[in-house]
Amino acid sequence: MAVSDLSGWTLPADVVRKLRRRWERGEFLSRFAAGAPWEPMAVGLRGPNARDVADRFGEVRAWVEHWRREQRLRIEMKPVGGRVIGANDIPARAWVDSYDQLWAVLGVRTEMRRFADLLDATKPRAPAIAEWMIAKPMEALRHAREWAGLVDTVLWIDAHAHPDMYLRQVDVPGVDTKFIERHRTILSEMLDRQLPEQRVDRTKPPSDFAGRYRFRSKPAYVRFRHLAAGAGFSELSVRVSELADTPLDAHTVFVVENEVTYLAFPPAEDAIVIFGEGYAATRLEPLRWLPDKNLVYWGDIDTHGFAILNRLRRAFGHVRSMLMDRTTLLAHEGQWVREPNPAADHLEMLLPDEAALYTDLVEDVLGTAVRLEQERISYAAIEQVVRRAGESGTDKAADVT
Repeated sequence: MAVSDLSGWTLPADVVRKLRRRWERGEFLSRFAAGAPWEPMAVGLRGPNARDVADRFGEVRAWVEHWRREQRLRIEMKPVGGRVIGANDIPARAWVDSYDQLWAVLGVRTEMRRFADLLDATKPRAPAIAEWMIAKPMEALRHAREWAGLVDTVLWIDAHAHPDMYLRQVDVPGVDTKFIERHRTILSEMLDRQLPEQRVDRTKPPSDFAGRYRFRSKPAYVRFRHLAAGAGFSELSVRVSELADTPLDAHTVFVVENEVTYLAFPPAEDAIVIFGEGYAATRLEPLRWLPDKNLVYWGDIDTHGFAILNRLRRAFGHVRSMLMDRTTLLAHEGQWVREPNPAADHLEMLLPDEAALYTDLVEDVLGTAVRLEQERISYAAIEQVVRRAGESGTDKAADVT
């Protein structure tokens, strides 16, 4: 009889699946690795009742035969029936009596031995990691092939890493930054166990591996252009940390979102333009001299453009917006496009006119997800506003939009 005909009753494969789910959660390996003695474990079987024995005797016999052929599990029987049909012994529970029997039932003896070997090799070198392995054995097994490199990396970082060091300087044979990046999730779990608390910045997620383990992060750069003729280099890119202590000799600082707009920005006396790169504009916060400048931000007229302005204004309350007003938007209606993923956050730093336009964009008052990108605005309009911004720069409250 086909197995599918007996689907209402527990078959050996059902018991094995139940045990395998617990194996895959790491329960059995954790107990074994921790040295816990095995306690005989029973799995209850859903089988026929007395009525089934009377009405479906052939099916019952086929089901019992499945269990008689099962040699890996110890089967406990129970009587079912009575005076009418007579008592019949049928399987009631399947028992696993030892770790060794369990490995055989699941066919995982090779995996068990591999884990035991990894654990034995790790214990004398890194006891803290060995404890983590016992708690999460399946994680260790999934990385068995590269396990030696993972342990070597963790121990090297523990012994040699310091805050002035880049990840590139981790010097473990066979390990490079790509290896660390590829395995940063499990390395983070291991390092969290291995390192003392003061060497782990738990405010940083494992994805920020360098920040979490206090390596030197890749420096942030600011890219800017001098807008006046004869100003030496036409364009420079410098580290934010160095620029923070070196005020630029310009009265007006424009920050723009789009790269092509940045490159084509009109000439202006006593001014520079900074490529803000969208939300990356917030990297300007360490520039302590910006409050002394005539600071002007220009982003797309869309919800994210206003969100970037809001963030920048949290750091520099005097920053003014440029070409981010309702008049500019309506004058370029033929250039509108659709914003793919509009924001809807509360932006507390916007001025009243900016906030009103932002609200209309969020609520689709002017159309669905309206967006006017910087590069779609008339160049003549840009030249006019840049000229006015320079002229009004001495008054930081002046409206350049």
